[in-house]
Amino acid sequence: MTPPGVPEIEADWALFLDLDGTLLELAPTPDAVIVPADLPSVLACLSGGLGGALAIVTGRARETADQLLAPFLPTGGFGHGAELRDAVGAAVGDDTVPAPPSAWCDTLTRFAATRDGLLLERKPHGIALHYRAVPTQGEAVRAAMQALVLQAPNDFVLLPAHMAFEIRPRAATKARPVTALMAAPPFLGRRPVFVGDDVTDEDGMAAARDLGGLGLHVGRDFTGGPPQVRAWLARAARRLTQEQPLAQS
Repeated sequence: MTPPGVPEIEADWALFLDLDGTLLELAPTPDAVIVPADLPSVLACLSGGLGGALAIVTGRARETADQLLAPFLPTGGFGHGAELRDAVGAAVGDDTVPAPPSAWCDTLTRFAATRDGLLLERKPHGIALHYRAVPTQGEAVRAAMQALVLQAPNDFVLLPAHMAFEIRPRAATKARPVTALMAAPPFLGRRPVFVGDDVTDEDGMAAARDLGGLGLHVGRDFTGGPPQVRAWLARAARRLTQEQPLAQS
């Protein structure tokens, strides 16, 4: 059942979906997430029902998102919008989005090695340091990463995540793929709707609202979490494509 206040997906929407915490339940480590077996087919089916106007907007690197959702190859924004892929599958480059200096990765690798339970995640345009296994290390992680960001505050920002902190280029936000994709078919002229679950998604939600659409938050709007979001998507896939019911996880 759709929660109160959340409309059913319409055929004229352009849908932007976060991945972790929105489509997928959070896991102790990034590699431990479980992708429901039917999710790629639901997304492909729904994308067809929306004329291709469905995008994944995630902090994950593009290559990682592709592996998780295979064989579905998503249009969207990756690395919090640092990497873009358009609706015909072409990567959209942008020299204005820098990567953190390699020395920062080396510094954080040494830092993590001195504290059991920390997990460093390197991305093409970012660095995340997870402390879920050692929650008491959260402040130490924040301080170590903030010290690096202060070396180039005009280029990078430190973001809080789910039991992690992440260094991200200032030029990369989740608003970036929304505005870029909405400027061209099949997104052009549709109503953008962004669904996300944390602070990094707020930029995408705001961009969708600015373009006359909606921002929906998992937790505030979908009280049943990712399973409820997936059920909402599967219902729309059935209705918009007039296909047989898809199994739900």
